[in-house]
Amino acid sequence: MSHYQHESAIVDEGAQIGEGSRIWHFVHVCGGARIGAGVSLGQNVFVGNKVVIGDHCKIQNNVSVYDNVTLEEGVFCGPSMVFTNVYNPRSLIERKDEYRNTLVKKGATLGANCTIVCGVTIGEYAFVGAGAVVNKDVPAYALMVGVPARQIGWMSEHGEQLDLPLTGEGETACSHTGATYRLSDGQCARL
Repeated sequence: MSHYQHESAIVDEGAQIGEGSRIWHFVHVCGGARIGAGVSLGQNVFVGNKVVIGDHCKIQNNVSVYDNVTLEEGVFCGPSMVFTNVYNPRSLIERKDEYRNTLVKKGATLGANCTIVCGVTIGEYAFVGAGAVVNKDVPAYALMVGVPARQIGWMSEHGEQLDLPLTGEGETACSHTGATYRLSDGQCARL
């Protein structure tokens, strides 16, 4: 085995786990899951069958990554954040054929106790604040807070808020790294 697995963790046969990944206490990884290299699964994490987790993701304690969720490289999932996969669940109605795909793109941060309603795409390096409820797509580099989540700014790849307007045009540098970012036509990009 090329990864660490705590003795209390359960990894079902067939699960693919990349080099150097760490699986901590009371984790359950289902057999169809594909987990990249250098991933950390904190205590009490659940990973469903139809889940893809990219390299270097960090999933903190008490997170369930349900079927039809894809995390690209370097996604951070804060403690007790929530994914869903059925938009309108009812206990008495079977809806497994109605799962909606959720995509979290490279480098995004999902803060503690936030909820990601199924069927959305979170853009690259977006930052969802603690406790927010995301029910629509999030642009790359967007800073989202509240219930329902609304955009209040832009974030650098380093995780620093950028001095850019929400709309219009602008250019600024990350206060930590000096990398330059430009806002144009409603999209923020690193130059």
